[in-house]
Amino acid sequence: MSIKRNWRRAVIGFLTAVVLSACSGSDEQTETEESKSASANSAVKEAASSETSKEEDTAVVQPEEPEPLVYEGSLELPVNGATGYASVRMDLKAAADAGSETISALEAGTAFEVVEEVGDWWYVQTETESGWVQHLYCFINLPDVIPSIIYDNTNTYASKFVSSGKAIPGITGVALYDGKAYNMRLGKVSDIVPVLYSMSKKIYLAQQAALAEGNTLVIYEGYRPYSAQKMTVDALTNLAASDPEVMAGINTHPWDTNWFIATSVSNHQMGYAIDVTLAKITEQQEIVIGDYAATAITGYTEYTMPTTIHELSMASATFTGPVKSSSPTAWLQATLADTMNEAAILLQRYCTDAGLTPLASEWWHFNDLDARFSTEGNSSKGEYLLDATMSEAPEAAI
Repeated sequence: MSIKRNWRRAVIGFLTAVVLSACSGSDEQTETEESKSASANSAVKEAASSETSKEEDTAVVQPEEPEPLVYEGSLELPVNGATGYASVRMDLKAAADAGSETISALEAGTAFEVVEEVGDWWYVQTETESGWVQHLYCFINLPDVIPSIIYDNTNTYASKFVSSGKAIPGITGVALYDGKAYNMRLGKVSDIVPVLYSMSKKIYLAQQAALAEGNTLVIYEGYRPYSAQKMTVDALTNLAASDPEVMAGINTHPWDTNWFIATSVSNHQMGYAIDVTLAKITEQQEIVIGDYAATAITGYTEYTMPTTIHELSMASATFTGPVKSSSPTAWLQATLADTMNEAAILLQRYCTDAGLTPLASEWWHFNDLDARFSTEGNSSKGEYLLDATMSEAPEAAI
């Protein structure tokens, strides 16, 4: 617009000069039409040149976007900005020291943003206060730190729990609890999948092994509120009482109901268990989360497994019989069930090589016994719902 205005001014100025020249006397009338035209062209060019020069002087050079960083650590992304949760009632400290002043007590289930990690401590920000907590007793939201995994917690929208292929009334196809929320870090509505922080590092190792072979973990559940588990136990018990086939599927020697859905507080409530399957990657892309590069799996096909996930019966057994679930090595001497196919064995390899332990009765279930033993005596009872996130994009340290 300014160029057009200057051209217009130049032309108007020229015409004005011509009119004034015509009225000024005989001397000015001697100027030829050619000289007048040359003068006009010169004025116009000077105006345009002046404007171009001004625009060049005022042009702003936009800085180039910095290349995203590749995070080097024990997870795909740093914990700063991730959502964490107090798995038990714990002290919020003024410093990263157990002997420091206690600011307040965080109730079990309290959500917070992890701001910084120093040794065994996190500096966290809740909705109302900030301070230091020991991360040994904290959950972390897996999608915030291992975004390449596929998360599909069907228990939050349409439970897949069945038994001997039969729907469990009030459970199958029902949302058992809330577990999705908008995640500012990821820029989308995402599953909330909490596990103990120490376990997340083993899950990361399993995922990296899967990715290296063109596969990905598909996690169906981490933390499960006890209320959802109790509801499932009661419904399955009622179904089995009226259906001999279902009863046989969960109570035929050497198995019993507790192997398929715990009747008391389980490892899902304590935060050291995941339900997971395996998929072949068909499409992926590189994305940027905060200051860091990450991988997003945008296409995948789940492998066929011995049963559908969450088939609560001995058809889903990993081994031919029970194996002590508190032993990190007993499973090594167990005999695989005939139904364990190549995909299930591959999933088991990824997880066990990363330090997780398989459950004898469910091919999809893996525990972190190190996390269990390190929190023994002060572990979660699952009496709370985790349905909120406080995640923010991770920023590189300056």
